Amino acid sequence: MKKKLISALLAAAIAVTMATGCGTEKNEDNTNNNNAAQEGNEASNAGEKNETENAGEQDKTADAEGSVYYLNFKPEQAEQWKDLAEEYSNETGIPVTIETAAAGTYESTLKSEMAKEQAPTLFQVNGPAGLASWKDYCYDLKDSAVYKNLKSDDFALINDAGEVQAVAYVIETYGLIYNHDILSDYFEMDGAKIKDVSEINSFAKLKEVADDMQARKEELGIDGVFAPAGMDSSSDWRFKTHLANLPIYFEYKDDDLDTTDAIKGTYLDAYKNIWDLYITDSTIEPSMLSGITGEDAAAEFSMGNAVFYQNGTWAYGDIAGNDVDDEDMGMLPIYIGVGDEANQGLCTGSENYWCVNKNASKEDINATLDFLEWVITSDKGRQSFRDEMGFVTPFSTFTEEYQPENPLVKASNEYIDAGKTSIPWVFSTIPSEDWKNAVGSALLEYAQGTGDWEAVKKAFVEGWASEYKAVNE
Repeated sequence: MKKKLISALLAAAIAVTMATGCGTEKNEDNTNNNNAAQEGNEASNAGEKNETENAGEQDKTADAEGSVYYLNFKPEQAEQWKDLAEEYSNETGIPVTIETAAAGTYESTLKSEMAKEQAPTLFQVNGPAGLASWKDYCYDLKDSAVYKNLKSDDFALINDAGEVQAVAYVIETYGLIYNHDILSDYFEMDGAKIKDVSEINSFAKLKEVADDMQARKEELGIDGVFAPAGMDSSSDWRFKTHLANLPIYFEYKDDDLDTTDAIKGTYLDAYKNIWDLYITDSTIEPSMLSGITGEDAAAEFSMGNAVFYQNGTWAYGDIAGNDVDDEDMGMLPIYIGVGDEANQGLCTGSENYWCVNKNASKEDINATLDFLEWVITSDKGRQSFRDEMGFVTPFSTFTEEYQPENPLVKASNEYIDAGKTSIPWVFSTIPSEDWKNAVGSALLEYAQGTGDWEAVKKAFVEGWASEYKAVNE
């Protein structure tokens, strides 16, 4: 990749966000066979369609070639992809299969599926680091609609030969989601540390407020300040990946790096500080974290039992319609006590890149490219991204009317409009999934009291070097 890739990606992400907003991150199998002609005939017999319409449906199905198999990365959008696949198959007669990997298992699932005779025709990598393992499987997308409709090349992964190996399809933002209604109750209390959420502009202030609210949780009618830092595989990515992004980013920034083969761990004490805050001022005891799922954490926040919840714009669908009104949802940066915190913004970027399997048949490759074009150009595809998946995309086809109604997207735009410095998603440079898992295990053992922080440091620093070497040998 080019020098300063991360800076370029961030600049492009901010440009998209300023124009359109940011937003989005159950296994389901949806195989649609060629039933269009049969359905047309049945409808004709029932008097629902005339002969001309039936003939058109039959011809469309008869002309259909190839099939699509998409291995989806996002469990939270499994049902929506299933519905889109069914819509497309009904329109075209092309079979579309959607499989969704369980949370935290995408890489291992992809390896398993790629070894099968009916391998995915469409899959995903999480950025340059993820592409390194799959670059030899990637079809050149330079002539595809998904590439031609990108707003910037900064949202494509292009190799030295000029081949477009992967294309980002969603831009997302994460931080500390908060419940303004509970905070407002706190502001009215005698001795409250702040009178407005805007005063939380550093780790020191966040800790001061969180500690005070935790001490007054019964008065506030909450179970704790932070929704639980669940370390089940459906939730641990929030901390071994998204939270780890902060110390990695600030080290890169200091050393003027885009990636490294050996992380130093300069800001691991800051990482410890925010982790300690999460597990101390929580709705549950640290000893319970191993069994807490992503759904559990979302429920604690959405039912008004917690004030803060680390997650992103994609989490809106899990929160909406419960006890937190849209007007009470906001988002703060994740402060860890490093850098120019007063001017720090939210974490914005993408780890969601489409790749087409070049080893698939020509018919299946063409069918997959056609499906992707339909997804980003049809009303049904764009409406699903907007209304059901809540995605903001880097595609020019998503004009203003196809942007999601999401208060967390609004919050992310407010930071950009205020000139705050967004934090790029440098976790795409993490050397492997095994590194993340080792860090996650060490974090959990530390939280439970069965391990110490030195083990976290070892997994972070020594694990990075060994995993980078293993992946790049």
